[in-house]
Amino acid sequence: MAAVPTLSYSSARTYQECPLRWKFLYVDHLTEAPRGYFTFGRTIHSVLEELVRPLIVPASRRTESGESQRTLDHYASTRAPVGGVPSSSEEEVLEAYRRAWSSEGYTSREEEERYRALGAEILLGYYRLLRERPPTPVAVEQHLEATWDGIPIHGYIDRIDRTPNGGLEVLDYKTSREISSDEALSSDQLSLYQVLVEKNYPDPVEGLTLYHLRSLTPLRSPPRARDSLNTLYNRLGDVCDGIRSEAYEPTPGRQCRRCEFQSRCPEFRVVPAGDREYLAGLVDRFAHLRRQEAKLAGELERTAAELHRAAERAGVHRVPGNHAVAIRRREEEWRYPLEQVEGLAQMSKGGGLPPLDRPEEVRRFIRNPAIDPELRRRVADSGRRQVRWYWELEEPDTAG
Repeated sequence: MAAVPTLSYSSARTYQECPLRWKFLYVDHLTEAPRGYFTFGRTIHSVLEELVRPLIVPASRRTESGESQRTLDHYASTRAPVGGVPSSSEEEVLEAYRRAWSSEGYTSREEEERYRALGAEILLGYYRLLRERPPTPVAVEQHLEATWDGIPIHGYIDRIDRTPNGGLEVLDYKTSREISSDEALSSDQLSLYQVLVEKNYPDPVEGLTLYHLRSLTPLRSPPRARDSLNTLYNRLGDVCDGIRSEAYEPTPGRQCRRCEFQSRCPEFRVVPAGDREYLAGLVDRFAHLRRQEAKLAGELERTAAELHRAAERAGVHRVPGNHAVAIRRREEEWRYPLEQVEGLAQMSKGGGLPPLDRPEEVRRFIRNPAIDPELRRRVADSGRRQVRWYWELEEPDTAG
């Protein structure tokens, strides 16, 4: 069994989408070409961290034993927000943006310039909102680790804020074009971050937020209920089981369009030239046999039916041939209209009956002496017997 690495949201999602791609990235350590939108997101996150970090009032953290280690900063952070504002100017924000900018991954100069202009617009709008309504952050770009009932997890959380009630709000920045309130309510990423914060901070998580940077809109949701977290835990458990057992089969789907490992994937890999002729012959032979199989299946069914009719006319069950003996066998099954049976069964005074949704359960009901005989008879009368005939062959060495 392979060791299970510490799972992040992105690595778990990668395995769920395609275990083979997960192997390429996390076992073989193959790299993917940089993409402009990823570079853009990292750049914006970096500048936002620089903007917000001076406002942090750290909160107490749990110790390894799970106890809360309180500090003077904790008592300061749990008071009502003090309304601190960033001391930098708009020019300093744009200068930080220029320092952080990377051209990596953009497909053209025009694309890079569009993203650069969008980033300046986002950052200046965000900066102005910070000055108008400053948050009370306890952490930014915080890396947290935990063990969730045996599953090691980790994540980098964009921002954790103190709420007016003294609890915590988890925020994740999004630079994508559009997101919806439903995404905030169902985001597995926020769910995992909730677990990480709960296991690292003694204060309760009171809210989860996807922060849409293009519109400067926080999409808030309440913390996840236990049932929802349990569902996520079970999915992570499936990921762990797959990694431990080294189950790395490809899973073809829409995600394949953006995968850079198609040349290594058996779903897309081209047959080597040296094997092409041999494998082509096998494919042709397989296709021929499959067509023959379908033809023979139809012929076999017609012959069996004709043999059945002839044996029935002759009144025999054993029919000798020149090379084998065919033996006619009979199979029967009782079928009941289940809605009618359930209605009749409810009339039983015994009560506490199991659901009668299978024929064998109905047959047990009919034979139960504790149930009124007339009622049992009515249930029995609703049934219809279905008979199926089939043939078995005795080879000459066993036919006598």
